[in-house]
Amino acid sequence: MTDWFPTGPVLRRATALAAGLTDDELARAVRRGDLTRIRRGAYLDPTAGLSRHRALVLGTAPALRDGSVVSHSSAAVLHGLPLWRVDSVRVHVTRRPPAGGSGSARVHLHVARLPDSEVTLVDGVLTTTLARTVVDLARSVSFESAVVAADAALATGSLSREDLAACLGRMGPVPGSRGAARVAAFADGRSESVGESRSRVVLHRLGIPAPDLQVRLVRPDRSVIGRCDFGWRAHSTIGEFDGRIKYRADEGRDAGDVVFREKLREDEIRDAGWEVARWTWADLDTPSVVDRRVRRAFSRAGRPL
Repeated sequence: MTDWFPTGPVLRRATALAAGLTDDELARAVRRGDLTRIRRGAYLDPTAGLSRHRALVLGTAPALRDGSVVSHSSAAVLHGLPLWRVDSVRVHVTRRPPAGGSGSARVHLHVARLPDSEVTLVDGVLTTTLARTVVDLARSVSFESAVVAADAALATGSLSREDLAACLGRMGPVPGSRGAARVAAFADGRSESVGESRSRVVLHRLGIPAPDLQVRLVRPDRSVIGRCDFGWRAHSTIGEFDGRIKYRADEGRDAGDVVFREKLREDEIRDAGWEVARWTWADLDTPSVVDRRVRRAFSRAGRPL
């Protein structure tokens, strides 16, 4: 990156001009690939490793009207929560009543009561707290999308279901509050990935009993065979979501070795008296596939539903 790029991954045009740059120099930096234009008057250092939405939020925040607080999906991005099938084209902000307006092509405006206790600073930007962010998302996106974010938020260890319930209680009977309460009750911080969170939702919708999460299987000498994503002890079955990362080659081992070791692990799990059901990203979009695999595993174990 050029010497004149300031500290921080996002450069605003006003800052660049104040530092003595010209619009022509900014345009040349974009053509060279030194900068990426993320919106009018805001540029991103492409080496910074920021997602486009996070960069968009950081580039937009300084231009927001006083009293605007980044919220909903945009706050989730600043808090580092994963988003699944959630619109990220515009920056979501909340303003307290009697604020009015309908936002713009770049900003989605929400008007709502917002206690000071539910506002924090993230990267120098006024943002809804983690609890309020999860609740706002759960009120406005699909159950599956909200669970993905809520699971990740609980996994940080700085948030509990009680925190979510308390936030909902302060909000009262606002639109979407019943759906948010369902999400808060269902969320589980033991879920370790987007795929595992989505799997829990799919299993729930299929009417399959809720599994235990991160199940440790041990040998007679108490040494660990492995830790599995899901487990149904009443059905002697474990379930595994096969994301690509599970088979990524470790340092010093190629992908073939990783797959072979996983096969040996599964063989030992079966030898220990457990059946195994596996599914992938693609299978989650065809829930009937997951349904058949889990129920067949239950049947092979002699413990069908």
